[in-house]
Amino acid sequence: MAIGLTHYLVIGAILFSLGLYSVLTRRNAISILMGVELILNSSNINYVAFSHFSSGNVEGQVYAIFVIMLAAAEAAVGLAIVLAIFQIFHTIDVEAAETLKE
Repeated sequence: MAIGLTHYLVIGAILFSLGLYSVLTRRNAISILMGVELILNSSNINYVAFSHFSSGNVEGQVYAIFVIMLAAAEAAVGLAIVLAIFQIFHTIDVEAAETLKE
């Protein structure tokens, strides 16, 4: 049995669903950031799969590299925000940071 485009799309959909579930249900800021990373990785899988199974162009790999760079920048900014919230509130619970007046 050969692995086709459908297999990659199913894996991408599963990763996207897990990431979306993590973003919507978690109260921990680190878990939310990990969910966003899962969502971005699912899009990378789809970009590379469509690029591989299309007419051989490398546009999908280029898009995946841009998404990886975006994910790295998002992780750096997100972790800086989490550290700032932890210094102020002494917790990383996102509901505790509703009032940022200090």
